Amino acid sequence: MVWNPSTYMAFGDERTRPAVELLARIRSENPERVIDLGCGPGNSTAVLAQRWPNAELQGLDSSPDMLAQARRTQVHAEWIEADLASWTPGTNYSVIFSNATLQWLDDHRALIPRMLSFVAPGGTFAFQVPHNMDAPSHVLMRETATSGPWASTLENVREVAVLSPADYFAIFMSCGAQADIWETEYLHVLEGTDAVYKWVSATGLRPFVQALAKDEREAFVLDYKRRLNRAYPQRQDGKTLFPFKRLFAVAQL
Repeated sequence: MVWNPSTYMAFGDERTRPAVELLARIRSENPERVIDLGCGPGNSTAVLAQRWPNAELQGLDSSPDMLAQARRTQVHAEWIEADLASWTPGTNYSVIFSNATLQWLDDHRALIPRMLSFVAPGGTFAFQVPHNMDAPSHVLMRETATSGPWASTLENVREVAVLSPADYFAIFMSCGAQADIWETEYLHVLEGTDAVYKWVSATGLRPFVQALAKDEREAFVLDYKRRLNRAYPQRQDGKTLFPFKRLFAVAQL
């Protein structure tokens, strides 16, 4: 997929806050090597750099556009362009950190143990993923995809993959890791028209719209916006309330 750093960071505070809250649960004081998987434009990597200024820090992403934006920041890190699905490091890490990325990879029952195998003894693997596939924003996305002339084009579009907290606990235990797992539902207060659409257009909606040609894409978006605005009505003060659940997991080896 093609990613747009500006669209993504239109809600920069809301997207960075989970990274801060995940980091707060990592006990490592002086890690030697730290990597941010799916670093995007570097907002979460900046949080890691502030916590551990002396660590050897890397940020990895598959998007050249995101990495170009990250390189323009003041974060002192090595920026790596790679596909996380096939990435294999040469040396293990003290901390592997991932903020809202792993949901784009399949088969977490195999993925999570593989990530843990890249963590040095005594190290930490921590990740956060959206856990809101049952929210109206995503239910309506799928309903729109199956109800128009674009249905055949979108029937095999890749969606996010997230397991339950109990599933991740079992995976961590099977790998000999201590588990700290929780969920948080944020109530985002968004401003302006089509506010929820603007949020999802930077992330979960992208596989759908990028699979469509221009005319179909515009019709799809119009239909989806109508459904969203009924589910998330704008208040008289111009604000829209958008509940958003996220799952956090920290594995300590």
